[in-house]
Amino acid sequence: MPRFLHGVRDFVDTVAATSPARLAIGVFLLVIALFTTLLSLPVASSSGEFTPLHDALFTATSAVCVTGLTVVSTAAHWSFFGQVVIIVGIFIGGLGILTLASLLSLAVSKRLGVRGKLRAQEAMNIQNVGRLGEVGTLLRVVITTSVTIEALLALALAPRFLVLGESIGQAIWHGIFYAISAFNSAGFTPHSDGLVPYETDLWVLVPITVGAIIGSLGFPALMVLIVFRGKFRKWNLHTKLTVVVSGILLLVGSLSWGLMEWNNPQTIGGMSLSDKLIHSFFASAMTRSTGFSLVDQNQLESSTMLLTDALMFAGGGSASTAGGIKVTTIAVMFLAIVAEARGDKDIKAFGRRIPESTMRVAISVAVLGATLVSVGTGLILSISDEPLDRVLFDSISAFGTVGLSTNLAAELPPEGKYVLSALMFAGRVGTITLATALSLRQRNQLYHYPEERPIIG
Repeated sequence: MPRFLHGVRDFVDTVAATSPARLAIGVFLLVIALFTTLLSLPVASSSGEFTPLHDALFTATSAVCVTGLTVVSTAAHWSFFGQVVIIVGIFIGGLGILTLASLLSLAVSKRLGVRGKLRAQEAMNIQNVGRLGEVGTLLRVVITTSVTIEALLALALAPRFLVLGESIGQAIWHGIFYAISAFNSAGFTPHSDGLVPYETDLWVLVPITVGAIIGSLGFPALMVLIVFRGKFRKWNLHTKLTVVVSGILLLVGSLSWGLMEWNNPQTIGGMSLSDKLIHSFFASAMTRSTGFSLVDQNQLESSTMLLTDALMFAGGGSASTAGGIKVTTIAVMFLAIVAEARGDKDIKAFGRRIPESTMRVAISVAVLGATLVSVGTGLILSISDEPLDRVLFDSISAFGTVGLSTNLAAELPPEGKYVLSALMFAGRVGTITLATALSLRQRNQLYHYPEERPIIG
């Protein structure tokens, strides 16, 4: 191995030994910096001119953090090279932070060290791996599964675009672009008017929705589903909570969104019953993960915007391409409330007891998320004269790496775009690294202070 690679490997191992989370964040920042540089080049824009730093950085962050927020038109501003850079950034970002760091170690050293395998095991929430050597195989399974699902989605979408009059090259490219964007919960679209022209086309909407839902479950749950399929009793607790809570949020979100927008003439008020149902389900599925939209978010009812804020903040499954505070976080907090209301000492679900430490991590993640959104919203309000509902909407979308927008990002000055970029990065890496750090932080206390309960409520 060349001396340079020896040095890189030693550096990676040293940082990984002291702080795996710091390594993951560092790698992610380097990837964003690389893609920012590529997108700022003249070859990346359709006009052949340099793209301003704030626009290139925002787009690179949105792509690598699989968000989908844009400040320039993906179809009009970026050249084919620029679109390729964006889609590659989405694919890399979708692999996940800690998985990405483990793959870097594997690429440099040609093998995963013990620490690298443990990091990968922790990143994918693999609790029952008998041998560390299996983790390297599981990393390959993650990549193979991603590519396979994306290929199937592209094969389903490309023929439709061809039938609609696009050339073979365009149809294949658009099929690949939507497949990667949907599975990785990114929400970028290669068409200038997005998915609006296909708002009743199930041949386009169904594959995109299926890809978004699968991607939002997370690899730990997805691998269990692949191995055990419909055998619910053999699923681990994480998979059960992820699937059940995701299903509940999808159903409740569809019904609530549909009822709130049923008579709104600016969105679905004038549509047929079947089209209203399609829009409602699609909106609910996209709100928690991907960010594709069939209606103008500025035309939503205020109650619908509030519902969307809540669903975006909730997000998808842990170790998934979706953002938010994750559905298992919500599940643990809800189960804790139920246990307290019943007077139970233990938090229980599906015949299993959830440790108190898990509840503390869930509370920490939720509070951190709310704090980041509050700070980001406050900063943008101080920078711009925009109303609170629009700022809060786009701030939560950025933190939740969703991508739905009232087009606020494009209207903000450069400082506001930097704030949203920071929110996207923090939303993608902040809650994950916090949860990982807290989960790994264990201290043995030799003594305890006297117990005393403050008054709550």
